[in-house]
Amino acid sequence: MANEQTPTPENVRERGARQELTGVVTSAKMQKTIVVKVIRATQHPLYHRVVRSAKKYYAHDESGEARLGDTVRIVSTRPLSKLKRWRLKEVVMRSTRVA
Repeated sequence: MANEQTPTPENVRERGARQELTGVVTSAKMQKTIVVKVIRATQHPLYHRVVRSAKKYYAHDESGEARLGDTVRIVSTRPLSKLKRWRLKEVVMRSTRVA
């Protein structure tokens, strides 16, 4: 027992920064799950034009606070299901659409 190290600030291993993405909620019909569409703008390697590409991510929303059309920030996490590898961090901006 004397050899055990107690967690002190100098020997606690730091976790790396988690990847964050910002996108728009396209579906909030599932329980505790939202679908977030993230649009990335990259420059085309040959034509040097800005090309927008979209990808959708399944994110865990424990409290069910995100609604359709909201702009949200998601962070990477451990696999929660077959498709869910992200979780909701915060709602950046509420949608102005009336249900």
